[in-house]
Amino acid sequence: MSSTSNYITLIFDIGDVLFSWSPQTKTSISPNVLRKFLSSPTWIDYERGRISQTECYARVGGEFSVDPTEVSRAFQDARDSLQSNEELISVIRHLKACSDGMLHVFAMSNISAPDYEFLRTKPVDWSLFDGIFTSAGVGERKPNLGFYNAVISSTGADPSRTFFVDDKMENVLSARSLGMHGIVFDDHRKVVRALYNLLGDPVERGRQYLTVNAKKLLSVTDNGILLRENFSQLLILEATDDRGLVDLTDTHRMWNFFQGKPLLTTEEFPFDLDTTSLGLTVMGSPEDVAHSVMDDMLDYIDDDGIIQTYFDHRRPRFDPVVCVNALTLFYSYGRGHQLNRTLHWIREVLLHRAYLDGTRYYATPECFLYFLGRLLEISNDVYLAAYIKPLLIERIQERIGADGDALALSMRLKLCAYLGLRNDVDLRTLLPLQCEDGGWEIGWIYKYGSSGIRIGNRGLTTSLAMKAIQEMQQRFPSPLSSPSARKSNLNSLTTPSFIAASPSASTRQDLVLTTYFRRGLRRSLLFLTVQYLYIPVLLRLSVSICCP
Repeated sequence: MSSTSNYITLIFDIGDVLFSWSPQTKTSISPNVLRKFLSSPTWIDYERGRISQTECYARVGGEFSVDPTEVSRAFQDARDSLQSNEELISVIRHLKACSDGMLHVFAMSNISAPDYEFLRTKPVDWSLFDGIFTSAGVGERKPNLGFYNAVISSTGADPSRTFFVDDKMENVLSARSLGMHGIVFDDHRKVVRALYNLLGDPVERGRQYLTVNAKKLLSVTDNGILLRENFSQLLILEATDDRGLVDLTDTHRMWNFFQGKPLLTTEEFPFDLDTTSLGLTVMGSPEDVAHSVMDDMLDYIDDDGIIQTYFDHRRPRFDPVVCVNALTLFYSYGRGHQLNRTLHWIREVLLHRAYLDGTRYYATPECFLYFLGRLLEISNDVYLAAYIKPLLIERIQERIGADGDALALSMRLKLCAYLGLRNDVDLRTLLPLQCEDGGWEIGWIYKYGSSGIRIGNRGLTTSLAMKAIQEMQQRFPSPLSSPSARKSNLNSLTTPSFIAASPSASTRQDLVLTTYFRRGLRRSLLFLTVQYLYIPVLLRLSVSICCP
């Protein structure tokens, strides 16, 4: 458990969360009738401890024309079939063990006293729970708020630091209304992922994933074919500064995208300017080698002045992202002026948003924007920044909150951090995409130009996600990844300050009147400005035109 986690209390429902009925359970009463029993006023009174088991069975038997003996037998069969969710319980045990005593776990269930007594006979490690609250014991029942308030009062739990899990939406809604983080238990894997993500340190968990999979962070196509390639390895190395994580093909001058035999393309695949530019900037090649390669690159510029993709005149291809990466290499060595026409075209691509559907070789608009930011950061050229940066800021602001996979979100966040733009919206979307193993879901970075088959790499997505989170936290010191900060940031975006402060009704009325007064004053000033400044100027201009 992360020492920076904001959650220190877990509350779980028992039925259909920690325990479930066996699907093989057979009773003399149909499941449909049993459900009617469980939602009846009589059963609700029973679970609140207001009537005995005998009275409950007699009442529901009379209400639904079933012999009370059959009712008793049916529920005994159901109780006998109860099975504990050992996988979830083991996750809870692990999280609690890693919390250094900070995490407290409770159960909260709508259950009668006799049924709870029977449940406690099940072979489960009940010592895992710091307390168990039943509707029979409290005299209240979910989703009634009284039950939740009784638990909060008894445990001293802070709702804003409490994680609540239940299989019924209405019960989760009540928990959320009191300030808890509630999640519906409708998918086991989703809940386990949420537990790890909310209680763990995302960067540390990501680092563990990379370490466990070091040298095995292979790329994969969207149709499931594994690829050994250099480009993603170079980007992972750049993001982590850890050569031990990656598997690279050593080269003296030029780089090829593929390691070994190319897949899903021609048998002979040429060296490319894209991977070569990245390799020379990331690996820090000797200056004489870099300049020699750049001299060769200048032979691959078309009649429009745009640098090409391959060291092969038989493959005349160009791509905006490839151009940006070549520019990064040239600017790194003070030779950016040699690609001025390429730079001008890149700015036109940015200006007219030509990148919004991706490019020939890159899958998302974030790829173009990210590498453009990388160009500015590495070059540290004031003239280049003046030419590109203001427009880049506008364009990345347009993308905040847009749909995107984990890689696109990470690229967006990292670019925002570099440009000084706080982006809590995409951070809130990225954090839950971290998987149980600590890595992030795969994101697509590039694609085959002819077939459109996409290529992604979980190691790359994880590396950039970690870097983006770290840089956001460094640039904006408040802990953006913590739930309290996310809640605070959300409130600051959606709640006017005079409402958040909860003033009295008369104060709110005064503030609203003040707001309308200010708006009226602005309109009046605008009217006066037009009447006394612009109108006389226009009149003088018309007179001068009519009477020269």
